[in-house]
Amino acid sequence: MRSALPKAMHPIAGQPMLRHLIDSVSAVFDRIVVVVGPDMEPLAALAAPHDVVVQRERRGTAHAALQAAHLFGDGEVAVLYADNPLISPPTLAALLDRRRRGDAGLALLAMRPPDPGRYGRVILDPAATDHVARIVEWADATEAERAAPLCNAGVLCARADDMARWLAEVRADNAAGEFYLTDLVALARADGVGVAAVEADHAELRGINSRAELAAAEATVQARLRAAAMEAGVTMTAPETVFLAMDTRLAQDVTIGPNVVFGRGVSVEQGATIHAFCHLEGCRIGPGATVGPFARLRPGTVLGPDAHVGNFVELKAAVLGEGVKAGHLSYLGDTEIGARTNIGAGTITCNYDGRHKYRTVIGADAFIGSDTAFVAPVRIGDRAITGAGSVITADVPADALALARARQVEKPGRAKALRVQNRKGD
Repeated sequence: MRSALPKAMHPIAGQPMLRHLIDSVSAVFDRIVVVVGPDMEPLAALAAPHDVVVQRERRGTAHAALQAAHLFGDGEVAVLYADNPLISPPTLAALLDRRRRGDAGLALLAMRPPDPGRYGRVILDPAATDHVARIVEWADATEAERAAPLCNAGVLCARADDMARWLAEVRADNAAGEFYLTDLVALARADGVGVAAVEADHAELRGINSRAELAAAEATVQARLRAAAMEAGVTMTAPETVFLAMDTRLAQDVTIGPNVVFGRGVSVEQGATIHAFCHLEGCRIGPGATVGPFARLRPGTVLGPDAHVGNFVELKAAVLGEGVKAGHLSYLGDTEIGARTNIGAGTITCNYDGRHKYRTVIGADAFIGSDTAFVAPVRIGDRAITGAGSVITADVPADALALARARQVEKPGRAKALRVQNRKGD
């Protein structure tokens, strides 16, 4: 990945790879153990609350799995890789069901990628439809074996006692001097145990080992999320341009325009509209509300029913009541605005003094003139009005008109004199 960030922590749809896999595994298996390398505390923390085992010496995939053998317990054990994060619960359930059918002591996942490349090849037993004769790594394969279309996805499943025994029997008698998980196939066969392959779509089984592969995985997940949203009753006018997070919640009859990006922690309620080129994160959009185009909603923002946020408006930790309108070119941070209040173009809340953040509270049915600046902390009462261009530094009572600007002064002929003076200076 060419990154200081551990590979399994790279995000897809706003969620680290490892969490994608944990979520899928949690739907099928009762217990999860995560094996990490040394000095990977952030990755271990990401695995919480599941058990974490550290592989102190990096001696291969079988050696890594063996570090967790004391936690296997009884039942079935599957070994997966954090850089295969898109494996779905149905595929894992199919793997488990195939192992339990009775004719295979070991089951593995296999795929048919469009470009098999350097994947290890799964060589099937001609005497049984889905039984595996062996797995051969690309570097060790003959030309005939490289032509085999079925490839190893790396995921294995067996009974706990068998898995622990086979892992302990793996030997590092290869050029790399490592203990390979794929050697379990040969060990199972040597025990007279059947090995079955369960095929699944390459899109969910492929590994992620580069930024390009990460982008391809992102595209796969985004396609799934968009399809699920539209199936649930969301309209997307250009779905291929909309980017969702794994935890994005979109209600029925939500409409999303082109080029909208959802960060983590966004929910949009029924009938709301998100227009083109908006960026939302950590916010809640109420029913019937409209956002954008070209709006940014940051964490802590809540829009009430039928609220409207227009073009080039940025909100941060702002709570807008029912029917509030902020149509143009405003920044509203650390703000609470009562129902039906109108926010004029260019309004800003000055919420930061260089050290601390302060709140602005505006009541219901107020009218905020264009280009008003609120120097927080400040409170504006219900039905109050501020004059355009005002800088409000003190509380304004309900029903009051606040004007805080210098009186206009006109100097007849002065503009002409300035033009003459400027020409002389050229």
